[in-house]
Amino acid sequence: MMSRDAAGAVTLRAVQLTAPLRIDGRLDEPLYRDVSPISEFIQAEPQEGSPATERTELWLAFDEDNVYVTFRCFETEPDRMVAKEMRRDNTSIYSGDDNVSFFFDTFRDRRNGFEFTVNPIGGRVDGQTTGERQWNGDWNTLWDFRVGRFEGGWIVETAIPFKSLRYRPGVDQTWGFNAFRTSRWRHELSFLIPVPKERGQGGLHMASLAAPLVGISAPSGAKNLEVKPYVVANTTGQRTAGSDLVNDLAGDFGVDVKYGVTQNVTADLTYNTDFAQVEADLQQVNLTRFSLFFPEKREFFLENAGTFQFGGAATTGAGGSADTPILFYSRRIGLEGGRAVPVDAGGRVTGRIGPYTVGLLSIQTADDAASGAVSTNSSVVRAKRDLFRRSSVGLMVTGRNAAQGGAGDNVAYGVDGTFAFLTNLAVNTYWARTDTKGHSGDDTSYRVQLFWPGDRYGISVERLVVGENFDPGVGFVRRRDLRRTFGQARFTPRPPSSQVVRKYLSGVAVALVEDGAGRLESREQSADVGIEFQNADRFGLEYTRSYEFLASPFRLPSGVTLPTGGYDFDSVRVSFNRSAQHRLSGNPSSSLPRPSTSRTSST
Repeated sequence: MMSRDAAGAVTLRAVQLTAPLRIDGRLDEPLYRDVSPISEFIQAEPQEGSPATERTELWLAFDEDNVYVTFRCFETEPDRMVAKEMRRDNTSIYSGDDNVSFFFDTFRDRRNGFEFTVNPIGGRVDGQTTGERQWNGDWNTLWDFRVGRFEGGWIVETAIPFKSLRYRPGVDQTWGFNAFRTSRWRHELSFLIPVPKERGQGGLHMASLAAPLVGISAPSGAKNLEVKPYVVANTTGQRTAGSDLVNDLAGDFGVDVKYGVTQNVTADLTYNTDFAQVEADLQQVNLTRFSLFFPEKREFFLENAGTFQFGGAATTGAGGSADTPILFYSRRIGLEGGRAVPVDAGGRVTGRIGPYTVGLLSIQTADDAASGAVSTNSSVVRAKRDLFRRSSVGLMVTGRNAAQGGAGDNVAYGVDGTFAFLTNLAVNTYWARTDTKGHSGDDTSYRVQLFWPGDRYGISVERLVVGENFDPGVGFVRRRDLRRTFGQARFTPRPPSSQVVRKYLSGVAVALVEDGAGRLESREQSADVGIEFQNADRFGLEYTRSYEFLASPFRLPSGVTLPTGGYDFDSVRVSFNRSAQHRLSGNPSSSLPRPSTSRTSST
């Protein structure tokens, strides 16, 4: 149910059920007959503020075990719906298919939440959002859903167990809620609670705009206990000349435990951890002289991974500039030289205590002769306090008693802040320092980033400094000894009455990287123009001029070695993106590079 006060503010109320709701994609339960649906969806695209073209009906309900969210999506032309993807968490569900998506801010902190997305053929996406922007799509939880069709559209019924969520203490709950629907053939995006159109589907992350959802009576989340043991056994047979078969029996066991300390604080414990079932990394081709970043896929580290985000850089994927150091990178634990290292035991506590978000982690790994790893303890302490409506400040300390690469004990510590003003203005900043046995001096890093991602105008500026000896032992640093200055401006006007063009695209960007001595190491200047059409097709033209200085010879995989020196190179890229609503879609493009030329050389 939905109500408005005298000022027009929306409040949503969930319906309490006396028996579990049977979800079958047919909407044949009494709930849908006896309770009026919520149907006031508002366009974000193309006509911001106008009622949605197609009707969408929404029901919110709960029983003692689950929260239910149901959509009935009417379609005037059902044959034009776009739904092609069923692989869980595939980005095409979100970016290429028709879909519905909903968001719970279960702590009502107006910053963080859980998001669920379903398309008409049963493809699903789930994830956590931190700080209204940082998305962790590798987080998966248990939930059930069914999709169905009717003559004039499609249906989604979902059941989210309370035990799959984290929320405030107490039975009576007030959560934040928002939802959207995407119609690909109309190129239309509509929200239940309006968000700025420049945020697109990412506007669902804006917990500060979510409507209060009242009336939910939730069970206590404390004392929830999940135990995942494993046992592995193997035998090796050997027969020598003149003797019987000799069998060598071996085996191993371990366990993972998840325990709800309170409704909003969770402990994860592991003993003799088995990462054999971890999802494989996606292949990457490295055409640079810098290390690749691989996101975390191990379940033990994924829940509340945003707690350990520091300074605007992500913990499960690169955030902001790829050169921004990550103070805690969980893949440094249990891996050495591309090989798995035995994990003896570990513990992890994450959650919220009033206005504070806290995270504690400690893991002990064992010796491993194959990779040369030695027994190591890695620990992290993270605390963050909410400020004002959407801002926060925090601190982090990490420690490792035997750093990789043969270095000594390592400690890293820092303070950070994320500040949000008005609708779009945001500032990320941090200062951090590392202390590694055997190394001293030039061991700090800091960053100041300001961005305004408006619809018509956009601007972003950044200053990033990373010292030559800045080395977080449980973190990730792509590039040291740098001073990076970045600026970007964008202008995207919308023609007011065009039936063909939705908006014009244009922008310029400059990135300069110098070393600590002031020598220019990299420079990239780019300019682009484009057109986004009303049917979601896009045309783009981009020119990039780059410069790279090689301080030492760089050997390519082909066997060619580039000598020390500075290199200029240019490229022009022309692209046309045919949207997913067409039978034939894709993004053909052509790049016209100019061969690299050496400007300077040194020995």
